[in-house]
Amino acid sequence: MLEYLWIVPLLPLLGSAANGIFGAKWPNRIVDWVAIGSTGLSFLAALEAVREFFDYFTENHHPFQKAFFTWIAAGNFRAGFDLQMDQLTVVMVLVVTGVGWLIHIYATGYMAHEGGYRRFFSYLNLFMFFMLILVLAANYVLLFVGWEGVGLSSYLLIGFYFLKKSASDAGKKAFIVNRIGDFGFMLGMFLLFKTFGTLDFVALFAKADSWPADAMGHLGTLTIAGLLLFTGACGKSAQLPLYVWLPDAMEGPTPVSALIHAATMVTAGVYVVARSHILFTHAPTAMLVVAIVGCATAFFAATIGLVQRDIKKVL
Repeated sequence: MLEYLWIVPLLPLLGSAANGIFGAKWPNRIVDWVAIGSTGLSFLAALEAVREFFDYFTENHHPFQKAFFTWIAAGNFRAGFDLQMDQLTVVMVLVVTGVGWLIHIYATGYMAHEGGYRRFFSYLNLFMFFMLILVLAANYVLLFVGWEGVGLSSYLLIGFYFLKKSASDAGKKAFIVNRIGDFGFMLGMFLLFKTFGTLDFVALFAKADSWPADAMGHLGTLTIAGLLLFTGACGKSAQLPLYVWLPDAMEGPTPVSALIHAATMVTAGVYVVARSHILFTHAPTAMLVVAIVGCATAFFAATIGLVQRDIKKVL
């Protein structure tokens, strides 16, 4: 299954396309089977890939990486559809597929009497596809594709009840606020490529590890790059000051709130910081900023939660 790792994200994409194109002609039960079946099969494929990865890692002691094809090549720049699996990927891919599958099952009952049934499950499957691309990517470019796709899907899901003005406004707010963070993420990627000549995780982190210590000072390149990447993480994970979209995200259906808060989107920022841990290890100033912002956000959110009466907003 490791050689066919692309199957894990492909299955939710096929489910999204099938329900989006043909769902209007199908009864809700068929839409259920397609949505739940595609995510369930993705979860099973992920389990098999994880089992094979542990066998692979026991023998090779390094992450599995597979280059499938090059989709952008310009001068020295190359962006390939390259997927990888390591210990961090194992945790994330099982959470995304496993919890996502359970949320799909719950959503069939919750949305049973709502309009736009097939549209909802098409968006939900699309969200899972982009999140899986994000966690399986072997380079920052492909990760950014998943990153932006998750932002787009969250906009569609939060604003699902678009005829309701508050829901429509909430979707727009989430989209715009996340774009602010994404601009910083892009600048961080540009700086990393300019400095190291690659955005591939393995090659980039190996070069960063071998960098001289005097280049990693308080205002060093890695510090600036780390802070820019963290700006994107602040937007996705609703950290100060880019938290303002998250309370309004409750305007979407409850399964969307569960998917955003528990399984995927809010954890995407955490994943990027964890994935870039080598950069942050060599940039203690950036790591300190991450700690301060995280603690401040936790304290601020807890004080807000104390005076909320809506259980969803407390969460």
